[in-house]
Amino acid sequence: MTPDENFAQLDLQLPPAPTPMGVYKPFLIDGNHCYVSGHGPLLPDQTLITGRVGSDINIEDGKLAARQVGLAILATLKANLGSLNKIKRVIKVLGMVSCAPDFEKHPYIINGCSELFAKVWGEENGIGVRSAVGMGSLPGNIPVEIEVLFELV
Repeated sequence: MTPDENFAQLDLQLPPAPTPMGVYKPFLIDGNHCYVSGHGPLLPDQTLITGRVGSDINIEDGKLAARQVGLAILATLKANLGSLNKIKRVIKVLGMVSCAPDFEKHPYIINGCSELFAKVWGEENGIGVRSAVGMGSLPGNIPVEIEVLFELV
């Protein structure tokens, strides 16, 4: 099955592709690589999930917020490439979690996005290298921000 077919089987709704909230490009192709700027947990109604993991929202809601960030990234890819089939593989994911100072499960939160990508591109191509780090705050009080480097077909 193709990545577009895999995504259709998940029966998930993409939010609209987010517009930049500053001076940057949300999407950039350089050679055979596609860079996607940091995205937040944008919902289909164009609102953002907010709150700090471990104090305002629990770990499961934090993981769902990371999956929602993944959906926003997929929306950006589809808006710019027309199809998820034009992505060969995930190379690198950087996941940032706004969390309480004593929170230690950042990788679990970012799994929400990584598990989504593994379902779309398969485990071999949907899982790349990754960092998952904690932050004192993120823009707009969002709980998760993720940026990704992809390889194009």
